[in-house]
This record gives sequence, structure tokens and C-alpha cells, in this order.
Amino acid sequence: MAKLDLMRELTLPQGGKILLLVMDGLGGLPREQGGLTELETARTPNMDRLAREGSTGLSIPVSRGIAPGSGPAHLALFGYDPLVYDIGRGVLEAIGIGLDVREGDVAIRGNFCTIDENGAITDRRAGRIPTEEGEKRVELLKDIQIDGVDISIRAGEGYRFAMVMRGEGLSPEVADTDPQATGVPPLPAKATSPSAERTAELVNRWLEEARKRLKGHEPANMVTLRGFATDPNLPKYRDVYKLKAACVAVYPMYKGVSQLVGMDVIPTGPHDSIADEFRKVGEIWNDYDFVFCHVKPTDSRGEDGDFDAKVAVIEEVDQNLPALLDLKPDVVIITGDHSTPATYRAHSWHPVPTILWAPGTHMTDPVETFGERACLGGALGQFPAPDLMPLALAHARRLVKYGA
Repeated sequence: MAKLDLMRELTLPQGGKILLLVMDGLGGLPREQGGLTELETARTPNMDRLAREGSTGLSIPVSRGIAPGSGPAHLALFGYDPLVYDIGRGVLEAIGIGLDVREGDVAIRGNFCTIDENGAITDRRAGRIPTEEGEKRVELLKDIQIDGVDISIRAGEGYRFAMVMRGEGLSPEVADTDPQATGVPPLPAKATSPSAERTAELVNRWLEEARKRLKGHEPANMVTLRGFATDPNLPKYRDVYKLKAACVAVYPMYKGVSQLVGMDVIPTGPHDSIADEFRKVGEIWNDYDFVFCHVKPTDSRGEDGDFDAKVAVIEEVDQNLPALLDLKPDVVIITGDHSTPATYRAHSWHPVPTILWAPGTHMTDPVETFGERACLGGALGQFPAPDLMPLALAHARRLVKYGA
């Protein structure tokens, strides 16, 4: 029996309230051999208390040694095996910024980039232009018309945008046009299966027109396209877990994955602080059984290679944590979707520190502080991230016994 089928059979429609706080890219590495990680360096008295009072461990997002993308990593936290349920990032971005994605559509994540006079990429993120500049570039592209397909495009955060193609016979089996390097030109769209040849041709026609329109609009004078995908029609939280669930997040992709699993996405502003997000959790807390709150800057600072800035974000979360604990959730899970060590400047495969705090139902362990090495000795051990949702439901007394 598949795990989601088992959850559907065992879950109760009543029980405790669950808070899932995800610090994106939480896990890290020391700056020097034998030193402390970002989380171990940070002063986190509130999280340390929860670690002492609760259970701790290290979650493995996909599989040992595999560095996950944000989409599969969050699916795993939501209880969906990311090797079974595959979502392209294009759908997550598109839905997250309000584009309509239907069965048969192809959704794509786009980045503005900078190319030189020879067409080679000099900056894959166009100097991280502000959102208002990205919106201006999207206006230049909105009315591109390609016979045989309807195209919708909308600006995201900064240099990001998303687009949705709608028409007959489209396929998401198209390779990214981002070469993941500078000094080389963007790649042409290339079908990865015969059924996507026409889709790739349509995309290349759109890219040709986009290049013409963006010429002279440095630093965002070209685009790359990534994450071609379609709606995977995932099982929904209310059906599987019998939870009325909500998402509080700032970045579109995390809103997108939450909406795909059936959570209500609470409106947020692009510049909402951690305190703003926690305040919004408080405003909607009484209306939901489960709230997922996402903090992005831990990951951003890790990708920037800024160890001290990542430490500061973790400390800011801890300073604001009482606003969430004052809501008196029955179960609190604090974790990350993956590790993003500042020394690595990218997502990594390292297991992610995790706290499960559920007074009255959890097993305490000898752990005194919240950190990578401390969590090695925790009661949860090293476990697959999809196990978190069954653990949360069990500790919230929302699961009945399996079998006679």
C-alpha cells in the first residue's frame, strides 16, 4: 500500500493543530575544519529550548548523497515521495505568481540574463535587477504572438518570470535553455522526446522574438527558460490528511507547491519580513488545522556564500519565534527543505537538522541545542523527509491504529 493511501485510511478529521516552520536551506557546514556551522554558530535560545524539550534528528530530503531542488524537497516535507511525484519548477513558479495552469498546458520558469555583443551570457541573473525592472521587461514580451499557441507571461521576483503555453499537442519534455555557465550563449530549446519536437520549435520562435525585443535593454537583454512542466494533479491535503491547511510564504515557488497540494495560500507582500510572516500566521491560526510557514533568506544567504548573513537570518527567526509559540500549537516542526552551506554556495546533500516538539506525545532525547552535530544524537535519528507528515499527524493524535 502506498504511503499516501495509508494516510488516507488512517487519518482522523480532528485532533491537534500543527505548525511546520521551514527555514529554506537551513543545513550548513563549518567555515573551517572542526569549526561550527551557521546554525551551530547562531544564538538560538528559543529553538534550543524546543530541542531540549522535544525530539530532534536529521532529515534526508530525497536520498543519501542527492542534492535536491526546492520543489522535490518541499514535496518531501509535505509527505509526498519526490521520486514518485515529480513536479517541474515551471508549474510551481507559474501558479505561485497567479498564472492559470491547466491540464495539457506547459508552464516554464524564466530568468532574465545579460548577454554581450557576441550573444554570450555575462550574468545569468541580469545583475539581480529589482522586481520593477523585471516587470518592465515582461511588458516588452507580453504581446509576442506565435501561431498555434497562446502564451501568458507574468513577472516574478527580481529577475524571474513565468510563462504558460496553451494549445494542442504540447509537451513539457523540453530541456532547459540555461547553460548554467557564463561565457557561452543560451541554449536553444531542445525536445527530450519526439512528442515535444513541436513544443521546442514554438519555444525557439518565441525566444527569437524575445531576443529582438530585449536588445538594448541591458542588463536584462535576454532570457533563459527552465523547468518545463505541466500540472501533475497531486493528491490533496484535505483528502489525504483531512487537514484544512494554509501556506504563509513570500516567494512564488513555495506558494505554488503549497497550492498544488491543496493548501490555501495566504496573501503576502514581496518585501514582508520574517516578523510580518509570523504575524500573518497568527492572524489566520484559528481558521486552520495545519500552517506551513516558509522563510527564504537562509537559503539566499547560503547561495550568496555569506556565512555571517545566514547566521543573522537564523537568529532573526529565533528572536521572532515566540510569536508562533504563543499560538500554542500542539505540534511544532522546525526544519529546512535542504542544506545550503555558505561554503558550498549551492544546495547540498547534507541531512537537515529537525525539531519535533509536541508536549505530551513526543519522546525527549539528550540533545541540548539545535545544530547539525547535536541532532545526530536525537531520538528521530536520520530519517526520510516524507516521514515528517505521518510523525506530525501521529503526535497531533490524528492517526488511528493500523490493523486489528
